[in-house]
Amino acid sequence: MLRISWVLVLGFLLAGGLGSAYAADQYGTPAEAKAMLEKVVGAIKQDEAKALKMITAGEDGFKEKDLYPFCAGPDGNFTAHPKLVGKSLADLKDKSGKAFGKDIMDEAKEGKISEVTYMWPRPDGGDPVQKVAYVTKVKDQVCAVGYYK
Repeated sequence: MLRISWVLVLGFLLAGGLGSAYAADQYGTPAEAKAMLEKVVGAIKQDEAKALKMITAGEDGFKEKDLYPFCAGPDGNFTAHPKLVGKSLADLKDKSGKAFGKDIMDEAKEGKISEVTYMWPRPDGGDPVQKVAYVTKVKDQVCAVGYYK
């Protein structure tokens, strides 16, 4: 009887308890997103060209869980992004038609972190879900890191 209880407990933990903890561990938190954006700011201040390359490549902690930073230059085009370098951030709209790229460009201010909310699919695909991007401006770059709700 004791062995059956342990089997049931272990099954419960794997099905619900530990399984849910694992799922939660694959998603970034608001605090982790903000910390990553602050790291982006520091890296760009130190060496902009090198930082933009590392951000695009997801190196040196610039890709964790489902968090990744992105930046755009004064022309509104991505200068750093896992897939969209050279394309327009300023023109991006989500599935609902919200011009969130323009919102990100407009909200970004040097020395201040703002939030822009929009619908976007997770990196592994699927339907768009609500995403909150922390945005700021550093030098001539508008940079953001978003977390999924």
